[in-house]
Amino acid sequence: MSQNGNVNILATERQKLPSLLTHRLLGALHGATHRHHRKGPALFQRDCPQQYLKAIRDGFISVIPIIIFSSIFCLVASVPNIWGFYWPDDINNALWKCYNYSMGILAIACAATTAKHFADAQNRDLPKNNQINFISCMCAAIIGFLLLSSDTIATDAASGFNTTYLGSKGLLTAFIAAFVTGIIYKFFIKRNITVKMPEQVPPNISQTFKDIIPFSVCITVFWVFDIVFRAAFGFCFAQGVIQVFQPLFTAADGYIGLAVIYGAMSLFWFVGVHGPSIVEPAIAAALVANMTDNLAAFQAGQHASAVLTQGAQYFVVCMGGTGATLVLVFMFCFLAKSQEMRAVGKAAIVPVCFAVNEPLLFAAPIVLNPVFFVPFVFAPIANIWILKIFIDFLGMNGFMYTLPWTVPGPIGTIMGLGFQPLAFVMLALILVVDFVLYYPFFRAYDAQKCAEEAEISQEELAAKNAEKAAKLNDAFQGKADAKSVAAGAAAEAVKADSPAASAASAAEATTSSDLNGKRVLVLCQGGGTSGLLANALAKAAKERGINLETAAEAYGNHVDMLPDFDLVVLAPQAASYLADLQKDCERVGNKCVACRGKQYIELSQNGDKSLAFVSEQLSK
Repeated sequence: MSQNGNVNILATERQKLPSLLTHRLLGALHGATHRHHRKGPALFQRDCPQQYLKAIRDGFISVIPIIIFSSIFCLVASVPNIWGFYWPDDINNALWKCYNYSMGILAIACAATTAKHFADAQNRDLPKNNQINFISCMCAAIIGFLLLSSDTIATDAASGFNTTYLGSKGLLTAFIAAFVTGIIYKFFIKRNITVKMPEQVPPNISQTFKDIIPFSVCITVFWVFDIVFRAAFGFCFAQGVIQVFQPLFTAADGYIGLAVIYGAMSLFWFVGVHGPSIVEPAIAAALVANMTDNLAAFQAGQHASAVLTQGAQYFVVCMGGTGATLVLVFMFCFLAKSQEMRAVGKAAIVPVCFAVNEPLLFAAPIVLNPVFFVPFVFAPIANIWILKIFIDFLGMNGFMYTLPWTVPGPIGTIMGLGFQPLAFVMLALILVVDFVLYYPFFRAYDAQKCAEEAEISQEELAAKNAEKAAKLNDAFQGKADAKSVAAGAAAEAVKADSPAASAASAAEATTSSDLNGKRVLVLCQGGGTSGLLANALAKAAKERGINLETAAEAYGNHVDMLPDFDLVVLAPQAASYLADLQKDCERVGNKCVACRGKQYIELSQNGDKSLAFVSEQLSK
């Protein structure tokens, strides 16, 4: 996540908060943020979301459509049972067949997608003319995974293999197979240990022979390891992995484990780093496996007791986005006395309801704002603890069904828990607790903002003129943080209505017209936030008759799309990936840029600014 805008926000707020304690806390955060801005991106690329974690995250994102699609059939087949309705056997079997044939091969698909993204990451360190063939890498990973996870079943009538670990239970093994495959391929490709063909041979044929050695070594390694492991332990490697990690999954499902996981996720977000991208790869396998176990237990008439699930994270922990900000945005919109906070609430309420809370995080701001530190970190912990209490002590079943993360939190909670009566009670309690946690801090911030607005109102006329000039200045500079706005306002206030301003507007129109035929790709972590800017650009271009194509996508799914775009824009929470993105863009000859937090929000809300920003980046 980008820090520039956040640092400037922090600097502004530091001058306005009255207490000495707050001054000191702000100063400490400001210094830490500066250090992170200077060294942080490299550090996080090197240590936290390194190639392995990025590959897990991107590979898992790629298979989410499988999870959501299969869950639709699961919902249709199971939910009516709650009200005593049961499908005829032929319809029920048809519904479950589609579920089993999609969710049942989740690990196979994840082995392929993770191998693909890991190969893309490895290729950044290889010469352009000597790259890993990710298709070959995907095939090798699938075969290797099947060797490590499937048991042969043979009868007199037929033969096949056991599918127990081909679904969610095999995700950890799928990741391992993908990484081993990528490492072996890079070893041979980097050293050019391949079958070399004459120049006269077509490239597609040469590539086939080039892949023979790394592919053969991969399969041989998996085959030999599988034989040795089964001879030593008597079961497949996938089963062994589950047994090794089961204590960790159990510990993570406890009160302390849940608090550490989701407290860390919110804490990362608060200091300017996209928390889910750091934390989720480590628990991705558990999130899906626990959902599958819950469903199986429920169907068997047992208690679905797992708390650490994908549904719990989407709709309970992150109700309204990271930090459980759903109730907060309604406070901003309907309870705030500050005009600024009301404006922020009205602008952010719709995206926050659909779990896209960046407009609130950066525009309020919540990120790096010490006033909201306590509720932002502890509200998600309180939510997941309430869920666990209802499951452990009141007998409520845990999440069994997966829905898209953009489903509003209350709806996702009720549907994901299968319309259980206790789910309604729990939802009401969570909303009340979140309100109680956020309200005192909201009131303190509201009072602070009202005091600031009372001082500003004395110079209302001058502020309006300054705002005109600041907007014009920012549109050309691509800046929207507090510092640049203030500087632009001071320098240009007297010119707001002058012929120079009119000339600048004409220049802006000319600049925008140069965008005809250009294509812009916006990237974020999950594909939600990126849509804010992509849609703003598309709408502004259409209104002005500009032929500008835009698209929004999750980072990690962008590599194959890059040749089709002229400019790639990183949303703030993905800004730490700028160095990797630059390498990817250099290979195809296009440009990329990362936005700051407040800058991104203002660009998303102002069509002229967004078009001018894109034009400026393309002209560099």
